[in-house]
Amino acid sequence: MKKRVLLGLTCIFIIVIIIFVIIFINKQKKEKIIKHAQMEVKLVDNLTVEFLEKRKISSFISSINGKVVEDYEVDTTSLGKKDVKFEFISEEGITVPYRFQINIVDTTPPKAFIGSTYRIKKGSSDRFINNILCGDNYDNRPICTVEGYFDLDTVGTYPVTFKAVDNSGNVFKKNFNLVVYTPAPSSSSSSSSTKKPKKLFSDVVKEHKNENTRVGIDVSKWQGNIDFDLLKQDGVEFVMIRVGTTSRTNGEYVLDPKFIQNITNANRVGIDVGLYFYSYANSKESALADAEWVLEQIQGYDVSLPIAFDWEEWSSFNDFNVSFYGLTSIADTFLNRLEEEGYQGMLYSSKTYLENIWLEQPHDIWLAHYTTKTDYQGKYRMWQLCNNGRVDGIKGDVDIDIWYND
Repeated sequence: MKKRVLLGLTCIFIIVIIIFVIIFINKQKKEKIIKHAQMEVKLVDNLTVEFLEKRKISSFISSINGKVVEDYEVDTTSLGKKDVKFEFISEEGITVPYRFQINIVDTTPPKAFIGSTYRIKKGSSDRFINNILCGDNYDNRPICTVEGYFDLDTVGTYPVTFKAVDNSGNVFKKNFNLVVYTPAPSSSSSSSSTKKPKKLFSDVVKEHKNENTRVGIDVSKWQGNIDFDLLKQDGVEFVMIRVGTTSRTNGEYVLDPKFIQNITNANRVGIDVGLYFYSYANSKESALADAEWVLEQIQGYDVSLPIAFDWEEWSSFNDFNVSFYGLTSIADTFLNRLEEEGYQGMLYSSKTYLENIWLEQPHDIWLAHYTTKTDYQGKYRMWQLCNNGRVDGIKGDVDIDIWYND
C-alpha cells in the first residue's frame, strides 16, 4: 500500500516537473520570439515632434512585422523627452510590447499685437510695454522688451524694436515707431462724426435667412427690459442670453440682472434659447468653478442651443500669465463640464483672436466679425455680424447673429 502511494506521489511529482519544464520552455520560446520581433521594429529617423503636433504611433514606425494593437495619438502637450509605449501582434500571433522615446520641442516664436506705430503720452511710464498683448503658444509669460533708444519725457518719434523671447529661445521681433506726444488741449466744441447706419433685423433676415440658417440676437442687461412678444412677431428665431460673469478673476459671481427675466420670457413665447458666460478665468480650476456656477443658475429652464464661453480680456492678457494653449485648455474645461450635463458647448471670440490666439479645439465656434461678408477661413456655427442692430421689442442697439445648420 505504501509503495503504491509513494509511486503515485512520484508520478505526480514527475508530471509537475514536466509541466514546469514545458512552461519554462514555452516561456523561453515566447521571450525569444518577442525579443526577435522587437528587434525587427524599425523607427523613423526623426523622433523629434513639435508641441501639440498630432502624431499617431504608426507615424513613428517605418517597418514592423506585425500589426499595432492600438494606433493611438501620442500626447504632445508637454516639452522634453517622452516615453511612448504600444503593443503589436507579431506574425506568430503573440502580443509584443514595445517602447521608444521621442523629443517634444517648441519652435514657434511668441506673438505680439503691435502695428507700425505706437502712440504714448509724454511722461507715461515704461510699463506701456506690458499693455502690448504679447503671448506664446506654450510659455505662460515670454520675456517682452522694447529695444532701442526712446525718451518718454521728450516728444518725438523713436524707431525701436519690440522683442519677445520664450523659454525655448524662439524670438519674435517687429520694428515700429514709438511716438511720444503731448495731448492737445481739450475743446468745448464737439466735432461732428459720421455715425454708422443701424442694421435692421428685417434686412438681415432678407439677406441671410434660408433653409440652412436661422436669424437671432444676443442680449444682456444692456438691452434693458425686452418685449419678447414683439421679438417673436418680428421673426427672431433664437436668443443668446448672458447668464452672468464674475467681479474679476476668482471674484464673486454676478448674475446678469436681466437673466431670469430674459430666459423666462424667451421660454414663454417659444424662442429658442442659448446662453453665454463672460469669464475672467485664469486656470482650469477657475473655469470649472465658472461652469458649476452656470449649471446652478440654469436649472429648470429650457436651453436648446449651446452655452458659450466668452473670454475677452485681451487688453490685460499679459497680466493673466497664461499661454495660448493654457487659455484654450481653460475654455475646454468650461465647455467639457457643460457637455457632461448634456448641454452643447461653444467658444465665442472675434476673428482676430480666433486666427491668432485660440488653438484648435473640438467645440463649435461663435464668430464675432462686424462686416457684411466675413472672410474668416475657419469653421463656425454662428456668426455675430453686427452690434448695432435694431429689432422690435428692444430700445437701442442689439447684436444680430446667424445660426448655420448642419
